[in-house]
Amino acid sequence: MTVKKTSLNTANIHKQYSEMADTPNVHSTQAQRTPVQDAYPSRLADIPEKTWLPRQEAVVKGRQLSGPLSQAQLDEFERKGYLFIPNLIEGAELDQLRQEMKALLNNDEYLDKDFSVTEPDSQEIRSLFAVHFLSERLGQLASDERVAGAARQIIGDEPYVHQSRINYKPGFAGKGFNWHSDFETWHAEDGMPEMHAVSASLILTDNHEFNGPLMLIPGSHKKFVPCLGETPEDNHKRSLKAQEVGVPSPEALEELVTEHGIEAPKGKAGGLLLFDCNTLHASNANLSPDPRSNVFFVFNRPDNRCQAPYAAGKPRPDFLAHRPDQQAASYR
Repeated sequence: MTVKKTSLNTANIHKQYSEMADTPNVHSTQAQRTPVQDAYPSRLADIPEKTWLPRQEAVVKGRQLSGPLSQAQLDEFERKGYLFIPNLIEGAELDQLRQEMKALLNNDEYLDKDFSVTEPDSQEIRSLFAVHFLSERLGQLASDERVAGAARQIIGDEPYVHQSRINYKPGFAGKGFNWHSDFETWHAEDGMPEMHAVSASLILTDNHEFNGPLMLIPGSHKKFVPCLGETPEDNHKRSLKAQEVGVPSPEALEELVTEHGIEAPKGKAGGLLLFDCNTLHASNANLSPDPRSNVFFVFNRPDNRCQAPYAAGKPRPDFLAHRPDQQAASYR
């Protein structure tokens, strides 16, 4: 799904971006990807010489483009690797989105689908993917200028939805998730060439310190952390419940947290969290009676679409890595 166009000429965007130092270098085949050519090698057999590698791409690439974010907000995203916008959606619009989430999560037809992920110890849905295809209302939200326009300003091009999902962490039972960089997985297992993607998470329930809010390491988006361990076959079937491969070492995490600290944006339902594809993040278990949920869109640049995986035997299913021309019909 490509979000709605604006009057801005997309060809000019590509021309402007091609003059920058971080022009994407899209690799066409797995065979071409030697360690020399891959700026972000991971899933290694041996401990790397360096804890982390410097980011090669700019963080904010579309300051000159139209969109809802101010230059000050783009500066904050550039510096921290994330931006929280409170109260983006309120009132009846928020109520309708929450009702839509409930209807999707309670649809028994989705329980046995590949794009539905349940909690490790129950049949309660933890994540439901491809929701912008399953729901007309969420498809409209993915194209909303308040969301997609912000992505345009950050990634520097008209975005398409690389991935969408609803995350639901029930009270007392919702499990946590290990520290990881989304880009590490998307690069290794999906074949995303470079760091030109941004995640947009609209929180649908109040986020507080007791219900497992997302934690981020500000500044970590500028450092790629290689991970150890070969990618198992069909790793996504386990990693979506509990990620064990593609996680940084304790030593790397300690170094980054010592330098940058940990932050956890919290607020009322309706806030929007934007974070860079390489920002390290995690969440604790929900030990409160209050559920935590969000609808989540990943926006990518068309010229950064996924190719062959860099560190996996085959690509993951397309509900985890949509193509720019992906159609909704296969999910309905």
